Amino acid sequence: MTDKLRVLVVDDQPAVVTALAVLFDLHDIPNCGAASPAEACRIAAGETLGAVVMDMNFAPHVTSGEEGVELFNSLREIDPDLPIVVITAWASLEAAVDLVKAGAADYLEKPWQDDRLVSAVRNLVELRSVRQENRRLRAEFRQTRTELAEKHELSGIVYRSPAMHGVVSLAVSVADSSAPVLITGPSGSGKEMLAEIVQANSARRNGPFVRVNVGAIPEELMESELFGAEAGAYTGITGRRIGHFETADKGTIFLDEIDGLSLAGQVKLLRVLQSGEFRRLGSSSALRADVRVISATNADLVTAVGEGLFREDLYYRLNVVELRVPSLADRADDVLPLARHFLERHAPDASLELADETVNALLDHGWPGNVRELENRIQRATVVATGQTIQAADLGIGGAGQNPLGPLDDDAIAERDRLLEVLDDHRGVVAHAADELGISRQALYRKMERLGIELERRPRSRPPSS
Repeated sequence: MTDKLRVLVVDDQPAVVTALAVLFDLHDIPNCGAASPAEACRIAAGETLGAVVMDMNFAPHVTSGEEGVELFNSLREIDPDLPIVVITAWASLEAAVDLVKAGAADYLEKPWQDDRLVSAVRNLVELRSVRQENRRLRAEFRQTRTELAEKHELSGIVYRSPAMHGVVSLAVSVADSSAPVLITGPSGSGKEMLAEIVQANSARRNGPFVRVNVGAIPEELMESELFGAEAGAYTGITGRRIGHFETADKGTIFLDEIDGLSLAGQVKLLRVLQSGEFRRLGSSSALRADVRVISATNADLVTAVGEGLFREDLYYRLNVVELRVPSLADRADDVLPLARHFLERHAPDASLELADETVNALLDHGWPGNVRELENRIQRATVVATGQTIQAADLGIGGAGQNPLGPLDDDAIAERDRLLEVLDDHRGVVAHAADELGISRQALYRKMERLGIELERRPRSRPPSS
């Protein structure tokens, strides 16, 4: 390590200062000396020290240790984090012990043991160096994050973690191009907000931004929803229907849950991406749309491609730039800032605070539902809290599988178990589960939301061969 921090030795006996200087020099520990508390304070105020090794008494025939206590307090005022090792004679041992209780790193009795002193000082200096470097890096990171927010529109995103900063930085850096973007990450992690950031910083920022939850569109309506339909194209349509791609012309379309697109739908989407042309259902005329495509999924599309459930050519068309959103469990630095942000959102006039036990509960929780679960729990807490302080119990964090919106009654638990069983039988494919249950996909999505069911998206089952 270059630019090692120096160790300051403070003792009124020159022989002691010299002996320790020789000892530290032999072990490659940079050091300097001071014969008085005043000189020690001047040195400490003028540079960042690695540690201080100090005597407890500096006047002849004084053994009370009061001078050492005064110097300790003065050094701590100059640098509250400065590691201090006290070397003491038996007569001032009690004062040295009190200093350890007050925050001194260690104390050694005279005559000291060289090996123990060198080991203690080296460890303290190395730890101090690491902390100084971490502090410098955190300061640089805060500055970088501030500059990013000043130069770009970040759509109100809240984060403090380097992991999320990397994703946001990449999002704004690719925003100006028209390249398709694929946003991946677990359910509830904030993929739609990343799409908003890309749109907000693009040349299309003043154009339309059309959000489409592909997974919630019935397969038989997929083509008309995306590309439109002419009057009479299917039963029940009496006028022309404008599709999402046509609506998004000169702007951006955000296709969420892209893995829910059928193979037939994938072929049509690929054709649009390749040519920029599409046809309304029931029309033979080709239309053109200048649309940037941002898609998102929490499924493993590479696996889906390998199993023949997602077209490889479409995957590479969509995945020109990939933004991987980490789970909330992998960016713990974001938990508390997000929690306080949601407190302000759901109780702006309440001035609610988080109890210490609540902070610990938030940091200890695994957040399987990610940012969405965190917001749900904070919203719940603002409703059930009885005072100005959010208690851990107000969050409703309990055992695995608990509904993020609160406890379920017996009927709801039975319904939830039934839905989970059917969804598991169909490998998480909502359309197939809805067919078995005899309800629409939209109705099943609403039930899942009400019952707090968050699925890890899995590739759809391979269609049976004819």
